[in-house]
Amino acid sequence: MADVLSQGEVESLLAALDAAPAESSGGYTSQPARNNNESLGQISVYDFKRPERVSKEQMRAFQALHEGFSREFGAAVSGMLRSIIEVKLISVDQLTYGEFVFSLENPTCFNLLYSDKLNGHIILDLNPSIIYPIVDRLLGGGKSATQSFPSRPLTEIELKLVSRITKSAIAALENSWKNISELNLRVSQIESNPQLVQIVPPNEVIVLISFEITMGDLRGIMNLCIPFNTIEPLVGKLSSDTWSAYAKHELTPEEKAQLEVGIGSAEVQTVAVLAETTMSTSDLLHLNVGDVILTERDVSQGITLHIEGYPTFSADIGQLKGHKALQIREPLLQVRDIIKKHMDAKAGTENQKPKVASKP
Repeated sequence: MADVLSQGEVESLLAALDAAPAESSGGYTSQPARNNNESLGQISVYDFKRPERVSKEQMRAFQALHEGFSREFGAAVSGMLRSIIEVKLISVDQLTYGEFVFSLENPTCFNLLYSDKLNGHIILDLNPSIIYPIVDRLLGGGKSATQSFPSRPLTEIELKLVSRITKSAIAALENSWKNISELNLRVSQIESNPQLVQIVPPNEVIVLISFEITMGDLRGIMNLCIPFNTIEPLVGKLSSDTWSAYAKHELTPEEKAQLEVGIGSAEVQTVAVLAETTMSTSDLLHLNVGDVILTERDVSQGITLHIEGYPTFSADIGQLKGHKALQIREPLLQVRDIIKKHMDAKAGTENQKPKVASKP
């Protein structure tokens, strides 16, 4: 199993990043060629114990969804605590459930979220390094920044206070996912020891979304663990067309009326095409007044009226009150109309085919 950093080691690394600029170090160092005829290509490491079941596009979708979640959740908690709370998305990774569980501290605030639209549970883990200061703030304290917190499970009173934070997280999570599915999440279980909860096999692939919660000088990690099997029915919807963070809404009657007025007063270019033909340049140069150009278009067909360059109506040309005029005959069939007519005729033909009854 790969080495997993504990919460204390993660916080030490974050503190080191804040204290001094990080030195660039890549995961792969290319070696010089041994000779002019030999060169080493870049090697990609693949662990067969950790198959990548989530595509890169879906990982980007997870990141876009939960960036909106972090902003909404941070604003909700800030209003609740009457203090500036910053929630920042720091990573979106896929790993095994066993690696995730063994990386957590014990005790912790381990919330199991359930939805009828999913095939299992989602885990929302709140680290004690930030959850205890939030509880202290809710109880009227939090005036002095302290880095110490008790190494014990949450009491019943503290769990009631933490449930307010969990409800805010669930509300923000449901809003972020509403373009994908109406989750309607609820807390089914709260545990302090993460190793006692086995919702999926240890080698099952999960998507781990980590957030950093900052309150003054205090900071901690919040983890959202989403097993792949849990969201497998919704994976097909995680595309660029459906995971947009901006919610779609129906137009109100006032908005529709405003659009109709605005579009109705817009000017469009109208061109009447009498006929089309081809001729040589020499014939064009010898044209005189009164010459007749023959075309293949019959006079009974009328002319074609183009709206913004698209053939839209057939019409007859004439004169009305001393002005040139056009009398609309009928709208021309568009490509979509022809396709629809063809599909309807094909469906009608298939319905008229006699059905042969099978003998018992």
